[in-house]
Amino acid sequence: MPRMVKCAKLGKELPGLDEAPFDTPLGQKIFENVSAQAWGMWAEHSKMLLNEYRLQPWKPEAQQFLVEQMEQFFFGQGSQLPKEFVPPSQ
Repeated sequence: MPRMVKCAKLGKELPGLDEAPFDTPLGQKIFENVSAQAWGMWAEHSKMLLNEYRLQPWKPEAQQFLVEQMEQFFFGQGSQLPKEFVPPSQ
């Protein structure tokens, strides 16, 4: 039986992650409060951010930007989309 969490993003009890995504206080907070489903949503959203902002993830400033966006995505008002973003057609 999977470990259940009250998901901060989706607002309901869902299966959680198997382990913390990274070894930081934010990683532990995500492990305790974010569902695996919401983590998958973040993975897709972060890809869009990387592409739209043309971020280089090995650079510290890009990493800091992604951490800030991740905190907003899960625990704040939500990560903002770039002004130029056009969702892909279905």
